[in-house]
Amino acid sequence: QVQLVESGGGLVQPGGSLRLSCAASGFTFSNYAMSWYRRAPGKERDLVAAISSAGSNINYADSVKGRFTISRDNAKNTVYLQMNSLKPEDTAVYYCNAKRTNLFVYWGRGTQVTVSS
Repeated sequence: QVQLVESGGGLVQPGGSLRLSCAASGFTFSNYAMSWYRRAPGKERDLVAAISSAGSNINYADSVKGRFTISRDNAKNTVYLQMNSLKPEDTAVYYCNAKRTNLFVYWGRGTQVTVSS
């Protein structure tokens, strides 16, 4: 069955870094665009970063540009989110998303990121 399993979240001080990973299985990873979303307390889930199936097109939310980097390894069926210069407002549950068309969309269960001193 389809699985997206996020890891790498945790508690970090402002200015620190974390690297999130999302391991995919149960579908042809290299055919899917991959994204990271986040949901902060009391807010809706927002797109953080997206990468095309081959990795040639990448987009970021304005709030994370220059601080976060999305990448993927199609040989390992894994997508990453390197997060640097973290701020308290980055605190959220981070979700991995796989999409091929509107009919084929998968979500992970999320990993908590807390930025606090």
